[in-house]
Amino acid sequence: MLRSARIKSALLKVPREEFIPRQYRDYAYEEVPLPLPGAQATISCPHSYPLFYEPLELARGHRFLEIGTGSGYGAAVAREVVGDQGLVVSIEIDPVTHEFAKRNLERMGYADVLLILGDGALGYPAMAPYDRLALTAACRDFPAPLIAQLRPGGRAIAPVVEDDRQILTLLTKEPGGVRREKLCPVLYVALRGACATEALP
Repeated sequence: MLRSARIKSALLKVPREEFIPRQYRDYAYEEVPLPLPGAQATISCPHSYPLFYEPLELARGHRFLEIGTGSGYGAAVAREVVGDQGLVVSIEIDPVTHEFAKRNLERMGYADVLLILGDGALGYPAMAPYDRLALTAACRDFPAPLIAQLRPGGRAIAPVVEDDRQILTLLTKEPGGVRREKLCPVLYVALRGACATEALP
């Protein structure tokens, strides 16, 4: 059950079907990932977005960094949550997927989401520090540049590979270090780029 009224409102407001290739729109609200233009790109199941955003406690006014733009849907939902006083920066490594997301966001009125074509594992220092960060591809650990760009007290979430499975993990940046909390098993595509994860379960 959704706890955050603001996240629930954002999910209800953003039409998920508008961020999906036309031939798959009949499946927009099915609990299955759907293919997107670009290499290995998918839009995650509908439940995945609150699964990430609620532990982050994403809220109005936050500066939010998303790694893996995909269709742009997650960035649109985040933009509704953080509001006009917040900021959403989203990085996509695949140029075809990046252009697909850009068209979707502009068409649906979210042109103020800052889209970056590049290696998400490196973050985007120009707009740091961030209050919240979501990495939507599986990694062996949180990339160091992303932790560095998180403000003190900030939170990050990612699927982290442990042995033969992926565990959704919440990281909180604290004085002198970080604290990790394991949440639940998940299954995501592998992170690409400088911190690429190969041979994932």
